[in-house]
Amino acid sequence: MTHLVRGRQELAAARKVLPGSVGLVPTMGALHKGHLANIRQAKARCESVVVSIFVNPMQFERADDLERYPRRLADDLAVCEAEGVDVVWAPGVPDVYPNGPAQVWVTAGELADQLEGPNRPGHFDGVLTVVSKLFARVAPDRAFFGEKDYQQLTLVRRLVADLDTDVEIIGVPTVREADGLALSSRNVFLSTEERRQALVLITALRTGRDAAGNASAVLEAAGTVLAAAEGVDVHYLELRDPQLGRAPASGPARLLVAASVGATRLIDNLAVELTG
Repeated sequence: MTHLVRGRQELAAARKVLPGSVGLVPTMGALHKGHLANIRQAKARCESVVVSIFVNPMQFERADDLERYPRRLADDLAVCEAEGVDVVWAPGVPDVYPNGPAQVWVTAGELADQLEGPNRPGHFDGVLTVVSKLFARVAPDRAFFGEKDYQQLTLVRRLVADLDTDVEIIGVPTVREADGLALSSRNVFLSTEERRQALVLITALRTGRDAAGNASAVLEAAGTVLAAAEGVDVHYLELRDPQLGRAPASGPARLLVAASVGATRLIDNLAVELTG
């Protein structure tokens, strides 16, 4: 049976009796199949699993975006129960920030000013600050993050490396609908027509990947697809190395895209092998 806890002391008591290795799946709720993939990876690799559900105000620039973020705790608990999660930690803001808004926080560094950074000022500082708090409270052996938010995953890995945090970070491949659209809590905001238009993101990524050439060939192939799309405002299309540095001349790379479809901002990425 899944144990729901709210406050810090409740969490500490529940964590104390968890057997074996502990996997943490951090979420903001509104769980979908992408979250389920993370939970199932945690179940496969750890003896106990904790899912955190917390809509973190520090990572939202706009109050209206924070307010409209979907909150479905009862549904999320049912999902966790069905998946055999041991503990769900669903704290309130005072449980995570007991002294009010953080005056000391984690700064995400240079990478946070790139890709998603210009569109979401301060977002990654908020993400890394709350992740640090989750790690401190849950003390997991492993933590599981989806590859769809690839910049976030990369920064969490850097956080653990730079701050000597004893948590193994596991990236879980992006879960997609049958037509290829990456699962996201924000997909619920797409109209039927916008949902169709959004498919151009994965089409462009796959076209770039299948170009199987140098960086210029990959970007040109993907960019041509995006340029022909209707109803899609492209924010960026970039090719980077797997750590999100400059694209290599050959070998593994990551192709990333962000675009607005209607009022909804979507991101996606794919691994690419450059042939030089």
